[in-house]
Amino acid sequence: MTPEPSARAIAPGDRILVTGAAGFIGSAVTRALLERGARVVAAVQPGADQASLEGLDVTKTEADLRDEAAISAAVAECRLVFHVAALYRFWSKDPDEFYDVNVGGTLNVLRAASEAGVERVVYTSTVGTIGLDHTSGGRDDPATRLARESDWPRVEHLFGSYKRSKYVAEHEVLRAAAEGQPIVLVQPTLPVGPRDRAPTPTGRTVLDFLNGKMPGYVDTAMNVVDVDDVATGHLLAAEHGGQGRSYVLGGENHAFREILDILAEVTGLARPTLRVPAGAALTAARISEIVEGKLARRAPSVPLEGAKMATTKMIYDDARARSELGYSSRSAREALARSARWFADNGYVVPRRLRKIRWAD
Repeated sequence: MTPEPSARAIAPGDRILVTGAAGFIGSAVTRALLERGARVVAAVQPGADQASLEGLDVTKTEADLRDEAAISAAVAECRLVFHVAALYRFWSKDPDEFYDVNVGGTLNVLRAASEAGVERVVYTSTVGTIGLDHTSGGRDDPATRLARESDWPRVEHLFGSYKRSKYVAEHEVLRAAAEGQPIVLVQPTLPVGPRDRAPTPTGRTVLDFLNGKMPGYVDTAMNVVDVDDVATGHLLAAEHGGQGRSYVLGGENHAFREILDILAEVTGLARPTLRVPAGAALTAARISEIVEGKLARRAPSVPLEGAKMATTKMIYDDARARSELGYSSRSAREALARSARWFADNGYVVPRRLRKIRWAD
C-alpha cells in the first residue's frame, strides 16, 4: 500500500545529517536523499575511505561519534538526522571499542539532535537484535515462523560484541523515544549491492564465491536485500514511521544453497557442492579465534561470531514496513547480480576467475 502524504515529507533544500555517510548503507542513504533534492551533511569517521562520496554534492564533515563537540557541530541546523554509522565487524583487539562507538556514539547523536531541535532521528539498528528461536526449522518446515520486530532474543544468542553493543544501543534509542524524542528505528537484513567497498560480511560472501574461495557451504538461510532498497526504506521511515517504532527492511528469504545457485546462474561460475556440517564450521572458527585472535592478536580468518551467524537461519518478515511505510524491494536475483557485477567491474575479482564469468543478462 502507499501511505498517506506526511507532514514530515523530505523536501528539496532540507538540511539533513547522515552519519557514516561514506559507508555501504550510509552512502546509499546519502544518494537517495540527494535524489530528493536535500542538502546532505555527510559525517564521516576521520581517516575513513570516502570514495563512495566522490562526485556527490554534499557537505563533508569529519566527526568521530565519540567526540561530542564534533557531533553537535554536525547536527546544527539539520532538520533530520539519519544515524547510520556503527562499528560493524566481527572482531576487535579492544571489545570496548564496540560499546564506545555503537552505544556512547549513539547517545552523543541523540543528545545533539535533542538540543538542536531535530524533527526526527532515524536510527539504523540491525536484525541482529531480533530473536530467531522460531526460524530454526528452515523455511520449508511448517513449524517455522519468520522473525519479526516483536521477537526478543535470548541473551546467549547475541553473538559477539557487535550484536551485544547494538542491542544495548537500541535499548537506549527506545528509552529516548519513550521519553518523547522523535525517533524511528530501521532494521536492515543482509544488504548487498554496489559500492560495498570494505566489503561488509554479507558482501564478502558474494566476493568469496566470485573468487573461488568458498570450498563448501553451511545449511542455513538468510534474507537478502538490495542496499538501495534499504536506503529508500530509511527515507520512508523518516516520513511515515510511527514514533519509537521499528521496521525490518528486508528482501527475499532463501536457503544459502539457493543463493549460491542464483550467483552461479548470473555469473556462469560453478557453485560449491560440499555441504559443511555446522559443527565443523564452529570448530574451525573456535580454533581460528584462539590461534589468530587471542594468541596472534589479529583478526581471525574464520571469526567465531560470523560462524555462529552463518549457522543460524536468519529469515525475516518485513510485512510491517511494507504495510505501514509502502516499502518494497527488488528480487534477490537482481540484488545479487548487481553486487557481483560491481565487484567484478571494480577490481575485486582475481583475473583468472574474472575470465571465467559469463553474465546471464
